[in-house]
Amino acid sequence: MKLWRLTRAPFVALDGAGALEKGTRYAPPGHPVVSLASEAGLAVLVALRYQPTDLQGIPDDYVLGWTEVDAVPLRVPDPDEETIRTFIGQWLDERRSLLAAVRSRVLPEADVVLMNPLHPEAAAVPPLTTRPFSFTECLHDPPMAAQYRG
Repeated sequence: MKLWRLTRAPFVALDGAGALEKGTRYAPPGHPVVSLASEAGLAVLVALRYQPTDLQGIPDDYVLGWTEVDAVPLRVPDPDEETIRTFIGQWLDERRSLLAAVRSRVLPEADVVLMNPLHPEAAAVPPLTTRPFSFTECLHDPPMAAQYRG
């Protein structure tokens, strides 16, 4: 399974350290967890939600990365976000599986895939293969945009 992550270059390690103190949307604080996406576009959309709307002051060290994981994610029940966070906290504590998938709220056709870096299989996950990524380049107006705006 190919999994994607858009992050700043200093944070490409798949160790979950960034989530430890404050948690993530789906994981409670106190647990290392790595948030990945089932699609590259979802990784971009999720990261974009945390950028200034005018795209000013965004660091220039973002990278889009992917890794291949030979595992099937555990499907997380998703009636509401609090239930998801509780489930994920237990899943992380129990080290039940390497991956857990939550239907994305941003793009419901794709999944946020959480990886437990403390699971025994995590050591075999290859590091991210990355390329530079620029929000400014990605979201610039194409040359013909004015013609289509009417």
